Amino acid sequence: MIEKKHVDGKNKGEILIYALSTCGWCRKAKNILKQLGIAYDYIDVDLLSDEKSTKIENEEVKKWNPACTYPTIVINNQRSINKFNEDKIRELGQ
Repeated sequence: MIEKKHVDGKNKGEILIYALSTCGWCRKAKNILKQLGIAYDYIDVDLLSDEKSTKIENEEVKKWNPACTYPTIVINNQRSINKFNEDKIRELGQ
């Protein structure tokens, strides 16, 4: 099982961000959720072992985002926001 990191805030559903620790767009997405006070979990895929990161990309990220771009934000295991889209991210706070 891959360990997710949690950020506390208001519960707006299950929000999971697949991110890269070095990605500026990923940081911006996390910061917007934090500013909005929304709870979320995240996995910095590039900080995992090679085996785990390959497994996550192939089995999880590509399921939601075939282009495998970051950030990939999965909402309630039903839909996703692929790449950085500030408007769609801010809608999560409504």
